[in-house]
Amino acid sequence: MLVDSPPEQRAETAPAPPTRRAIRAFGLLVSVGVLLLVALASVAIGAKALPLDQVWHGLFHDSGTYADVVVGDRISRTVLGLLAGAALGLSGAVLQALTRNPLADPGLLGINAGASAAVVTAITYFGVTSLSGYVWFAFLGAAAVGALVWFLGGSRGATPVRLALAGTAISAALYGYLQAVMIMDDAALGKMRFWTVGSLASATDSTIEQVAPFLAVGTLLALALARPLNAVAMGDDTARALGANLNRTRALSMAAATVLCGAATAACGPIVFVGLMVPHAVRSFTGPDLRWILPYATVLSPVLLLGADVLGRMVARPAELQVGIVTAVLGGPVFIFLVRRRRTAQL
Repeated sequence: MLVDSPPEQRAETAPAPPTRRAIRAFGLLVSVGVLLLVALASVAIGAKALPLDQVWHGLFHDSGTYADVVVGDRISRTVLGLLAGAALGLSGAVLQALTRNPLADPGLLGINAGASAAVVTAITYFGVTSLSGYVWFAFLGAAAVGALVWFLGGSRGATPVRLALAGTAISAALYGYLQAVMIMDDAALGKMRFWTVGSLASATDSTIEQVAPFLAVGTLLALALARPLNAVAMGDDTARALGANLNRTRALSMAAATVLCGAATAACGPIVFVGLMVPHAVRSFTGPDLRWILPYATVLSPVLLLGADVLGRMVARPAELQVGIVTAVLGGPVFIFLVRRRRTAQL
């Protein structure tokens, strides 16, 4: 005859439900797996179809054949996509926390505009024509605008509203300058047309080597700011009560976002929606804790960027659509859906 155990004993022997932290950690692990699959697809799929055996041969052999060269180019393109995607997602998440605005992105503070204006200046007035030449102009332009926004926003007395207003004003002025120069100089227009839409097609080992140190420093700095940014996101008074140094946190956050977005923009051109959409989507299932938002954004932003790049190669064969065009086309409807879903949830 079976006798039921007492309720206390059944409660002790029942398996404990998974904690929220365990679920988040498992989700992050799954996200890494998805990223690996997308990276493999980026190497295997291109505007020119190659059999999988040739792709495999190109990965592990270097006999100098056409297929091996193509696979080598795809590997460089994939690595740059991984680095740039992670940088854009991280910078967007940091800026959203810094400005306490879930719709903020790197373009809000003028960083993209600074890089673009610097490249136009380099091409038009200094005769720079190669990517390795103007990548430094792009980075310096982004850094200069980041510093200017910080100064105009009040430097040590900067607030989210002041930073956003300063960035918006500088962006408008720089994009006006950019358009004026390109209209007056047909040569600059032809050279800039490819770069301004955002592309991974010009990825080279040299480009990766130039921007990788900046991306590494920016990534480490951004991840280290997760805890103080959590305090800043609660409001200035609460952050001070929790012992956060507001001025230092804001200055370091601006520096991290500028380095990350500046280096990514310098290498790939201005790519929209990645830094805006991915952190916003991630927040819907991680909650407001930046200790989870930042790692998820680091992993899932390259998924979006590389996935868009692969899609751009497939839909226009034997030509291809630049990744900046694809992210803009995909990002608009998806972002509208996310905003509407969030609004519905709040009603």
